[in-house]
Amino acid sequence: MSVSIVARRYGRALLELGLEGGQLDSMVREIDAVAQAWTGNPELRNALENPIVSLAAKKAVMSDLAVALQTSDVTRHALLLLVDRRRTRVLPYIASTLREMADARKGLLRAEVTTATTLSDAYYARLQKQLEAMTGQRVVVDRRTDPSLIGGVITRIGDRILDGSLRTR
Repeated sequence: MSVSIVARRYGRALLELGLEGGQLDSMVREIDAVAQAWTGNPELRNALENPIVSLAAKKAVMSDLAVALQTSDVTRHALLLLVDRRRTRVLPYIASTLREMADARKGLLRAEVTTATTLSDAYYARLQKQLEAMTGQRVVVDRRTDPSLIGGVITRIGDRILDGSLRTR
């Protein structure tokens, strides 16, 4: 089964759990924090994906991580289910899918704005207003920097890329 299908299924289930419990925003943050830990720690990935490590040990590692990140019981149980089903490698995709679904439910659109250097808050506020006018939806701007751009801005909204960088000119 493809990663995107698995991520969508688990993301939808987590969305429903978060809505039921009235804790969707905190669940999105918690799942995102665990996904960042997963992405940033090769030892954690190895412990959870290594077939030699027992299931009980993997569950203990995930449970300890959930306690360290102070996740809710619902989130902890969902993470342990991922360990049971051997789906932990899909965790970053589940986190991004869940964030997209939660944003869509709120009527938000995420725009990833990449610049060569850090720009002023006033610039990002103007850019956000222009993107909202262009899309007709509320936009949340995620800021990134990439010195290889030399100058200019690359804005990504879903599948759409607006490339105004000097690197591509």
